[in-house]
Amino acid sequence: MSAKLVLDIETVPDAEMGRGLYGLEDLDEGEVMRAMQHHYQQRTGLEFLPPIQHKVVAIGVVLRNDEGVRPLVLGEEDAKESELIMRFFRGLGHYVPDLVTWNGAAFDLPVLNFRALRHEIQTKIYWETGVNDRAFRFNNYLSRFHWRHTDLMDALSGFQGRGRPSLREACALLGLPGKHLMEGSSVMDAYLEGRIGDIRRYCLEDALNTYLVSIHFDYLRGNLSQDSLDDEYGLLIDVLKASGEQHLAEFARKLEAEPEDEKEDAGAETAGDADTDEDPPAAEPQPGEAAREEQATVH
Repeated sequence: MSAKLVLDIETVPDAEMGRGLYGLEDLDEGEVMRAMQHHYQQRTGLEFLPPIQHKVVAIGVVLRNDEGVRPLVLGEEDAKESELIMRFFRGLGHYVPDLVTWNGAAFDLPVLNFRALRHEIQTKIYWETGVNDRAFRFNNYLSRFHWRHTDLMDALSGFQGRGRPSLREACALLGLPGKHLMEGSSVMDAYLEGRIGDIRRYCLEDALNTYLVSIHFDYLRGNLSQDSLDDEYGLLIDVLKASGEQHLAEFARKLEAEPEDEKEDAGAETAGDADTDEDPPAAEPQPGEAAREEQATVH
């Protein structure tokens, strides 16, 4: 099977950049972060900063390949940001997986690109478009309509700016555990309080929820049977229980407790397949609708 890597990141405003942007050398880190939000809100009406003004404090992934499923948070709690970024892109180059995110095209990946630029980290495989490897010519990480990176929020919304849901809404739709440890809006305060461990656990919770949405999406596209979908659930639950981590065991318990959805007859599984094997054309983004995915729908 092709490797799949589900990604989620947690970020805070980059106070070092904020000091340079606004001349705030005399303020402490928290004051600079809040000043950055205030400046941006005054200018745009939005408090959530654009990707270039963030720094990464946690990277959570779920790797699914022939060896099984592996949820993890990259690096140790005291790891520098540059190490986290390097670990992610090194893993991308090693496994060359199909990358899956929720709003990753608008936020997670631009943030990682800017931070890699900041720390002078080469990310060659990410930028490959077929010049050095023909396999990437029609399937690469950069194209919005290729499967090597799937932004689930973007794809499930029909590649347009209207009605884009939050990950919380997607989890509620599917009866998944969802967010219980923290909210994205609380990450900055948790960071300033030194609660990096809490942020890392929350980040992995988001990655796990995104992974579960992704296997339902695989089922939707006909890439998994009902039995295979059930097997994926069972495999993940077993791994979480065996992890020795209380928050992962609790996530598994909630996953097991979720009621089974009532399924239609097998004929409904393949509804529409008799007409065509091709996907309908994706809707093009509407002019002026680059709605700011950076804010409420980021996580």
